[in-house]
Amino acid sequence: MPPLISAVTSWIVGLFLGTGWGQASASSAPAQDATVGVVLLGSVAAATLWVLCRGAPASFSQSMTRALVPLALVAGGVMVAYASARERQLCRSRITAALNSASSASMLVDEAVREGGYVRGRVALRDGSGCTDVASLRVKSGTLTAGARAEITGTALATDRGVRIEGSIGARSASQDPLRRWRDRAGTSIDSLFRSQAALVRALLIADQDGISPDIRDRFADAGLVHMLSVSGMHVAIIASALLTLASSVRLSRTAASWAALGLVLFYIAMLGAPAPAVRSGVMLAVVMISERLQRPVHPWTALALGAVIPTYDPLIVVDLGWQLSVSGMAALVAARSLFRRWREVGHATPGFGSSTGHPYQRWLRARGRASARWFASRKGFTRHLVRESLTGIIATAVTAPLIAWIFGRVSLMAPLTNLAAGPIVAFVQPALFLALLLAPWHAAGQLVADACQLPLALLYAVADVGATVPFAVLRTTPTLATAVACGVASAALVRATAARRAMPWMLAAAGALLLAAWIPLLPVQSGYMEVHMLDVGQGDALAIRTPRGRWILVDAGRRWDGGDAGRRTIIPYLQRIGGPVGLFVLSHAHEDHAGGAASIMEALTPLQWWEPAFVTTSIAYENALRVAQSKGVLWQRVHPGQRWQIDGIRVEVLAPDSAWTARQRDANETSVVLRVQYGRRSVLLMGDAEAHEEAWLVEHVSAGLLQADVLKLGHHGSRTSSTAPFVGRVQPLVGLVSVGAGNRYGHPSPEVLERFADAGIPLLRTDREGPVVVRTDGRSLEVHAGGARWQVAPRAPVASERGGIQ
Repeated sequence: MPPLISAVTSWIVGLFLGTGWGQASASSAPAQDATVGVVLLGSVAAATLWVLCRGAPASFSQSMTRALVPLALVAGGVMVAYASARERQLCRSRITAALNSASSASMLVDEAVREGGYVRGRVALRDGSGCTDVASLRVKSGTLTAGARAEITGTALATDRGVRIEGSIGARSASQDPLRRWRDRAGTSIDSLFRSQAALVRALLIADQDGISPDIRDRFADAGLVHMLSVSGMHVAIIASALLTLASSVRLSRTAASWAALGLVLFYIAMLGAPAPAVRSGVMLAVVMISERLQRPVHPWTALALGAVIPTYDPLIVVDLGWQLSVSGMAALVAARSLFRRWREVGHATPGFGSSTGHPYQRWLRARGRASARWFASRKGFTRHLVRESLTGIIATAVTAPLIAWIFGRVSLMAPLTNLAAGPIVAFVQPALFLALLLAPWHAAGQLVADACQLPLALLYAVADVGATVPFAVLRTTPTLATAVACGVASAALVRATAARRAMPWMLAAAGALLLAAWIPLLPVQSGYMEVHMLDVGQGDALAIRTPRGRWILVDAGRRWDGGDAGRRTIIPYLQRIGGPVGLFVLSHAHEDHAGGAASIMEALTPLQWWEPAFVTTSIAYENALRVAQSKGVLWQRVHPGQRWQIDGIRVEVLAPDSAWTARQRDANETSVVLRVQYGRRSVLLMGDAEAHEEAWLVEHVSAGLLQADVLKLGHHGSRTSSTAPFVGRVQPLVGLVSVGAGNRYGHPSPEVLERFADAGIPLLRTDREGPVVVRTDGRSLEVHAGGARWQVAPRAPVASERGGIQ
């Protein structure tokens, strides 16, 4: 392996290890101590290397250098990444503490925002310390233009992805960021030109994925095309190629065309905010152009090594999914080209050369390999192109599969074919979209090009639709960390095999890692955690509680519509992907947005028990579910206060309603089953659609100890008729959950409820903003996963014996 590639690999491995160590460490050691450790460790490694090699034979010196330099780079990467991770955590904590103590901070926003909206940007302390971090802000009051900086106040929450702030915008600064302004103007132009397709075009051109709906994202993920929804190295390379072609068409010299294209690409990357995949592509483009200018060819692996390592000026970039997919995807492409080059060489070699030595099985393998290589070398024209692109897609899918499975919980078996179909579409439409954006100031010309892009964009959607709907096209999986690491080792060995002179040892290593990955899930393990999954079923409710032994308690089943329901579409695939039987199904009440998928769940999952309040309604979904449950032999029970069930260390207790209360009601919402779920010292309160009257009944009839809970699933989707101040004050939650559909016509959750929780400093997590939300506890600590971020919930502060309501 060339020294540069070996050095880069060692450095990146060290960064991975150090970042994981720093993020997982609960130590409060200051980051400066780790920085000093880098210097000391580097000095010790250098001194050791010098002592061992001084006066030794040249062969020994070279061997020690080859062994110790990578080790020193790994160690240095570990310490640098650890220092950066701890420093970022410290800075994030300081910003959060400052805002929560009524201090102000300065924030530079990426896009225009108005009252009630959400915006991303960078937040900084105003104490001159230089402490900054990425942040998302929900604006309670005030407005701000893109690229502007202003003073903000409010409440903050530190997550592993930055700081979440609920706050107000105060005095504005005179300084502005022109790149962010231009990006916002580009987004406005895209909205004007592309209208209904604007969300996809924003993702393809300016790396803005906020408008992509979860359904479209899932569809592209199932088809193996999710990487096309963000500006990646492929998009930058396509635009650079188009710019070079355009420069050549106006008769610029090759040198001038190359530098002009490189300058425009670098400006484009800067306007996007320099995402890691685009930086990687820009670096590789610059390396290739400079090498051509100097007439010194650069090996593709060397260019990739430089493109991968330069973004690590921020050591924590190695945990960014975009960087990981960009580097692994490009590694797969370079590996495929190396394999094809070797096949061409072998295909044109003398038949039978070197095939008479070794074990008979090895000779048979070599013969088969040479036959395949000769077949590939004999292909011409379109057939050769089709074979090459298909095999490239298969290699890329195999190499990136561990990452896709770890992040998205699925592997698309159709990815090689869908990428083969979608690649030419994107290669055509990407420069056309870029041209439409450049022509936007001349609206008629820009609109003409934008209209011409409508058909290829529709074709891209069609490829995703077809790829996502093919039976058995998606492999659902939830790998553990050990399984994902083993699969990652197999992918790395596969890539290394394509570049090695002796590929067999690396192929055997890949096979061994895959065997280990298949064997790990068979080990009997108990997680020790209870997980509460609030599923995104639109305007409805569905919560799934996973026990430490992998069994499920399911509460509600989402909505129903003509031709489908949330049970069949969302809940069943979600639970089957993770695995485990359903022990208990609780229907909070028989409205369609809670019982819509119940029949499908009874049919597919067959829970052991069904609990419900037995309030008679005319719901068709409810009647169908009862009929299926009876045919399946599911044990049906009417709930009553004090009813309990224990499973795997979890205690489920019914707090309401009782039969007398239920008999007096006319609205099924007020008969909602209220559940308290407890594991260790942590508890969750699930309210169904309970409204103010049932909440008042609970405050009057249930002890304060039973009502107090760490997590509150708000009643009636956060409606203003629920979550009253006295009730929330009695519960004293640390986290609030709202299951609600995006843009619903009811206005849920209500502004009054949002304001109540914001004033109390209680994070409120919504499925329309976050997607699925998972709360995880070992009975002591409490961890939340939402919107791609993860954070530990602070413990409950000591309170006086007299509890007041939230004002």
